[in-house]
Amino acid sequence: MPKWCLNYDSGEYEWIEKDGFSSDRGEYVYNWDDSEYRREDEENCSTLWDDDND
Repeated sequence: MPKWCLNYDSGEYEWIEKDGFSSDRGEYVYNWDDSEYRREDEENCSTLWDDDND
């Protein structure tokens, strides 16, 4: 599922997949803000660790 992310090269927000594919441009972008995906991964990891301690 793509997220609304900033493409640093174009200076515009675009729908970008986790692997860097921009749905708006129809091509891969290499310089974009992936913080939403990193935050989601961190939340998923912390949930896994919390479940193991119960």
